[in-house]
Amino acid sequence: PRRTAEAKRDRNQSPSGGAGRRQSASTNPALPAAASTCSTRPLQPLPPPGETRVGCPLPSPLGSWAVGSARRAAMRALRVRFLPWQHREGGPAAAATWWWCAGRRWVSAASASAKGEMESTLKGIRGSDAPCVLDMDDAATVAGGVEDTYGEDRATEEQLVTPWTVSVASGYNLLRDPRYNKGLAFTERERETHYLRGLLPPAIVSQELQERKIMNNIRQYQLPLQRYMALMDLQEGNERLFYKLLIDNVEELLPIVYTPTVGEACQKYGSIFSRPQGLYISLKEKGKILEVLKNWPERSIQVIVVTDGERILGLGDLGCQGMGIPVGKLSLYTALGGVRPSACLPITLDVGTNNEELLNDEFYIGLRQRRATGQEYTDFLQEFMSAAKQNYGEKVLIQFEDFANHNAFDLLARYGTTHLVFNDDIQGTASVVLAGLIAAQTLLGGSLADHTYLFLGAGEAGTGIAELIALEISRQTKAPIEECRKKIWLVDSKGLIVSTRKESLQHFKKPWAHEHKPVSNLLDAVNAIKPTVLIGTSGKGQTFTKDVVEAISSFNKRPIILALSNPTSQSECTAEQAYTWSKGQAVFATGSPFDPVEYNGKIHVPGQANNAYIFPGFGLGVVMSGAIRVHDDMLLAASEALAQQVTEENFEKGLIYPPFSNIRKISAHIAANVAAKAYELGLASRRPRPKDLVKFAESCMYSPIYRNYR
Repeated sequence: PRRTAEAKRDRNQSPSGGAGRRQSASTNPALPAAASTCSTRPLQPLPPPGETRVGCPLPSPLGSWAVGSARRAAMRALRVRFLPWQHREGGPAAAATWWWCAGRRWVSAASASAKGEMESTLKGIRGSDAPCVLDMDDAATVAGGVEDTYGEDRATEEQLVTPWTVSVASGYNLLRDPRYNKGLAFTERERETHYLRGLLPPAIVSQELQERKIMNNIRQYQLPLQRYMALMDLQEGNERLFYKLLIDNVEELLPIVYTPTVGEACQKYGSIFSRPQGLYISLKEKGKILEVLKNWPERSIQVIVVTDGERILGLGDLGCQGMGIPVGKLSLYTALGGVRPSACLPITLDVGTNNEELLNDEFYIGLRQRRATGQEYTDFLQEFMSAAKQNYGEKVLIQFEDFANHNAFDLLARYGTTHLVFNDDIQGTASVVLAGLIAAQTLLGGSLADHTYLFLGAGEAGTGIAELIALEISRQTKAPIEECRKKIWLVDSKGLIVSTRKESLQHFKKPWAHEHKPVSNLLDAVNAIKPTVLIGTSGKGQTFTKDVVEAISSFNKRPIILALSNPTSQSECTAEQAYTWSKGQAVFATGSPFDPVEYNGKIHVPGQANNAYIFPGFGLGVVMSGAIRVHDDMLLAASEALAQQVTEENFEKGLIYPPFSNIRKISAHIAANVAAKAYELGLASRRPRPKDLVKFAESCMYSPIYRNYR
């Protein structure tokens, strides 16, 4: 029945509208002439360099049989072109090789050599002989991409849609379907056509009035968790109204659906759980993960956010209750980046928990066992990654979220060359912090290479940020990355990371072990290193003490202080403390929101180095370009795009990040920059390349405006 319904839906879907829509062969400029006219010219894919392919010409269209035969031959040729893994000689491996060669034709020699210029820490984890992101696996396949099945793009707002579920949704079922429900906004004609008479009060209201009413109700709640629960209920009942609310009130609601409130929600997830959101894949499903993925009703998935719940924000192991993070992240992918909600899939991998409090909690919703480790964990993740790629194709973006340090780097290293993967804690945080530092150079003058950096915290976020800073300095100065790393120092729980500790360090910390005498605490490290930039990623609150801030301010006229740990309770210092202790001189930003501070008659507005600036736009850029791998240069491109959005007005307030009120415009520019870099590196599979990537990004964005139904 589902396939039948999908076929009906496809026949009724209007071809007019935005990016990714179906186009007829006769009007699609991407299709070759032989496909659109059924001419007698042979239709063959372009051969790889150095190879000549001889194809059989299509039969001449003589008579009705010949015309039909020509059409069938043209369709077979199209399948050869666009589904090579099914129809080409030599099987999937040969087809993938052809795809790779064809894609690489677009890469200049300069771009092709870039793979050797900037190898990150992950290269060391993989081994010196391991491939990099640009060294593709010949067994890879290509599938997925941009497909606006439900008319959700901004460019399709005027398109009439049919509310297909398994059949056409109508009556009571239509009111219970969050994708199509409009509440009292159904028109008289829609109420008549879809059997809604009597199921709704007679009043007809606009979406704008509904939005004002919901916001008024939400503001009545005293506790942030109550507001979070109200918003989740709205998302489950009326999807478009939820996203309209979030887009139009992003600065007010972002702290509710994301950090810091989502942290409290995860801690109490078992108590507030009412209905499932996303997929829960536990160790009980080992050997059946592909079947579990097929239970999800959507097929065209473009972004997966997955967690195992071991390191939720700064709150530790929350096990299965970490689902609040993937759900919240994907809400922002849609609201801020415009990725369609139907193309998003939140997943929690339940491998147990070591949190004794949760194991003894009668409301805990996950497996009541100790966390799986070692080979059992590795095999489980391998099965999941293989199943996700098999079910959703090469171009599904898999974002690792809140994995513990000992797994996060290994997963990114292991799957970075075989899957389209992204770790927001390592790469997203790094990109947004680098953007703030680039913008700060406009405010302060100079360049990144002029600074000395000191980190408190040497986990995923700290080492990820440090590596991206080193990569950008290397790119700007043309110096070897090993030299650039020497400007960056890290402090962990045992003190300053120095060469004498190298043998006992975890692999991702070793590149930061420089020659220096041992230093046991942050204050002594500040006095010894004399940094110009102090960055906190420790996950421990109040570690930037008054002595530390006063020390860095004593030898810097304008010190850059970034207290990035989340949630608010875990921030290294507050905005008021930073501005007061530095006598108003600090360029300050945090991971969680803080109110403006008045010091000596001047209002200081703290910036928020929030990952939500980067990952929604980054994801949109990956999806719209059809990228098949994530490269470090794409992260640098995202940072540069974000830094360019900071205006003189923002700088006058001391801000190094733009306001969230313009986040969709910002995301479009980030997406365009990321897509441009993917095309430059030969990692983009969407052809032809759009002429104006910013406009194309805007047209691809999900629009929450109510649609009119047939």
